[in-house]
Amino acid sequence: MILDHLSNWRRYATNEAMTVALEFLQRPDLAELAPGRHPIMGESLYAIVQRDEGRGRESARLEAHRKCIDIHLCLAGHEVIGWKATAECRMGDGSDEPADAVFFKDPPSRWVEVSAGSFAVFFPADAHAPLAGAGPVHKVIVKVPDAG
Repeated sequence: MILDHLSNWRRYATNEAMTVALEFLQRPDLAELAPGRHPIMGESLYAIVQRDEGRGRESARLEAHRKCIDIHLCLAGHEVIGWKATAECRMGDGSDEPADAVFFKDPPSRWVEVSAGSFAVFFPADAHAPLAGAGPVHKVIVKVPDAG
């Protein structure tokens, strides 16, 4: 997992897909994009814009992805995301193959606060429970194919 301010994005542009994803997050009109899915490079690299309410830590559910890396950028509000190493998750709670998501009942081992202008990167080894805070959150999630 990586947590940083968006101004440091170049540190994480380690391959073409990550570079394209992080450059997309620099768009001056990012905050004006409509909620929903936005293709970046075909169907394999895309963004999801969300305007949502935090569910609270008790209702946040751990998920992990096998084929993609998630970049969560908070545009407004205050996002809280739970984290636990996927290898340490023991209580499966189903999966959604089309969405490349595996769910867990395990509680997160840590909570990460992602303030506006900051982003968190979750690799397949990182189970994460988004929207664990309270109040409105405007965020963008970029789904990057995992080359590893």
